[in-house]
Amino acid sequence: MFWIALFFFLSGLCSIVYELVWLRLAMAKFGVNTPLVSIVLSVFMAGLGAGSWIAGWATRRYGDRIRFPALRLYGFIELLIGISALVVPLELALGSRLLESIASQVSMSSGTFYLLSGPWLALTLIPWCTCMGATIPVAMVSIRRSFGNQTPRSFSFLYLSNVIGAVAGACLAPALIELYGFHGTLRSGAMLNALIFILALGVSFALQRSAPSPGAAVPESPSSPAILGSPDRSALLLLFTTGLTTMGAEVVWIRLYTYFIGPVVYSFALILAAYLAATFLGSMAYRVWSRRQRGHENPLLWISLAFFGLLPLLTADTRLLINNDLRVILGVAPFAAIIGFLTPMLVDRWSGGDPDRAGRAYAVNIVGCILGPLLAGFILLPLFGERTSMLLLALPWFGVALFGGKRKEAAEAQRTAGWQTIAAAVLLIGSLTIFAYSKDYEALFPKRIVLRDSTATVIAAGEGMDRRLLVNGFGMTVLTPVTKMMAHFTLASLTTPPRNVLIVCFGMGTTFRSAMSWGVPVTAVELVPSVPKLFTYYHPDGAAIMASSRAHVVIDDGRRFLDRTAEKFDAIIIDPPPPTEAAGSSLLYSRDFYVLAKQHLAPGGILQQWFFFGDNADRAAVTRALTDVFPCVRVFQSMWGDPSFHFLASDSPILNRTATDLVMRTPPDAIKDMMEWGPAKTPQEQYELLLSRELSPQRLTARSPGTPSLDDDHPINEYFRIRQSFP
Repeated sequence: MFWIALFFFLSGLCSIVYELVWLRLAMAKFGVNTPLVSIVLSVFMAGLGAGSWIAGWATRRYGDRIRFPALRLYGFIELLIGISALVVPLELALGSRLLESIASQVSMSSGTFYLLSGPWLALTLIPWCTCMGATIPVAMVSIRRSFGNQTPRSFSFLYLSNVIGAVAGACLAPALIELYGFHGTLRSGAMLNALIFILALGVSFALQRSAPSPGAAVPESPSSPAILGSPDRSALLLLFTTGLTTMGAEVVWIRLYTYFIGPVVYSFALILAAYLAATFLGSMAYRVWSRRQRGHENPLLWISLAFFGLLPLLTADTRLLINNDLRVILGVAPFAAIIGFLTPMLVDRWSGGDPDRAGRAYAVNIVGCILGPLLAGFILLPLFGERTSMLLLALPWFGVALFGGKRKEAAEAQRTAGWQTIAAAVLLIGSLTIFAYSKDYEALFPKRIVLRDSTATVIAAGEGMDRRLLVNGFGMTVLTPVTKMMAHFTLASLTTPPRNVLIVCFGMGTTFRSAMSWGVPVTAVELVPSVPKLFTYYHPDGAAIMASSRAHVVIDDGRRFLDRTAEKFDAIIIDPPPPTEAAGSSLLYSRDFYVLAKQHLAPGGILQQWFFFGDNADRAAVTRALTDVFPCVRVFQSMWGDPSFHFLASDSPILNRTATDLVMRTPPDAIKDMMEWGPAKTPQEQYELLLSRELSPQRLTARSPGTPSLDDDHPINEYFRIRQSFP
């Protein structure tokens, strides 16, 4: 049992690492947006469910025909999982190339692209994830062969080991990626799976040598009658509901807490680690409880789910003055701990140690896990927002609590009914009080416009020049002449007048509006559908600009758009969302992205990269990525003198023009737009604010000489904890 616990600890660690890395590799190949993320996570979970179901069915039907130790079969499955770490990246790259080839010959919309990418991702991931899902039923067979049928809690034993491994994986993955990159991290996971395979073979041979002699009593085979759990199918319904509400709540938690902890990798890791660690503690509590109890759980557990399901609304209240990390832990952990108690309890109760029934029960739970994020992300959040979504996800547990008392014996129920009713009433009142009186970050902006879609909650707030744009509570941008100069300075620096412009990231639309003042076609690509709808809030003439035949706004991932378009642009202006460390942001700073963008620059075209703050390593990595791809790179510090930079990159020399030359190359309408907010008094002075702050790329790279160029495999800006802790 020690060895099996170790195997499932390592297996859980590897699985969560693979899930995180595969998701990120898929984003690099197929786009960073909600449909893609939903497809990958749903496919991953579908594979787990299918593997659990199929392996359980196979052990029931063919278990008595298997003559070699089941632990040996488990070892071979882990070896296959290790192979997947090396094969999946190749399959993702192949799928991306195939879709690019199709897109180059046939006009393909973004929707069509995802329609085609979904089956490829399913074909890629489901076979390997099926192997992951098969491990629990196969290991249960091994346990039953070793200990006979008196193992009704074998699922919870494996579940507990697997979850603590997942906690370790969630904490370890960012460090491994920072040190070794995505592919190096996958190789490390593959070696751990190979180690499980070797150890499992060794243990199985040791068990075979110590097996009883012929004629001795042996444990019952897995095909023998088992001590099965209750036939009450309500356990399956409860398993489905726990999966649905838990995974749906995770989507809402990210929206709620981004305002406090930011949109960086470590913030998401904190939510995941808090959830998994609490699930482990709840599972451990169940193991202790189940040794001493022969009855059913207290029905207050179910009503407490409703209370703790709404607790994040309280901990996400901006009036609560506590540490932001503690805010997340207190909001997530109680609910997750109860789920960690109830999930293995329900599977043990239904299966009684039978691998077939455990496989089916776990698969039902995973179906709920698949539907939960889809329900929350595409229906509840867009229609109702975070607060009401949390209430709707908690409502089933109020209903379940009403039937909990029926499981008790009559005499016991009479003794406990009174205080349980009082406690349930207190929890119910507490839940409704939290919902009624808590306030989220939206309350900080009394005058606001709120738009919600499947991607984000978008807020436009403020008046005059103090207007702001927030996505999931995090400030994206403000009205500033810096975003105007991204367009004007770039277009005036071209060798010939521009014929078309591409802007990646719409934001408030200031750069888009400024580029439109040049009288050329402008395409803007924005990931969040609600963001361009607020254009008129920030710019009164926004409706007229949008009505122009020269204006084109595309809702898509910027990199994905470049992958599927054949158009070339005289200028590509990139303004990634802050902060520089934001999860997924490196895909717009990487050498791989610049190679793609370069293919869509017309001869003599210029790519403008806005780089916002970051540390010396970040700046050096981005600078090296640009200079690796473009022979001509110029760097200008922000107009305000802060550590933010305009990078101009091109295949052709970028002429060193004076401010007067740049003014002469700027159309009158563009001059008017450029000077709308100053800060200089004349156009010459406005251009001079940037020209006077030029510095060489070598000056930025010299500040961190050992930092390599940023690429898709090694996103230096996103993974920074080790280098900042040990400079």
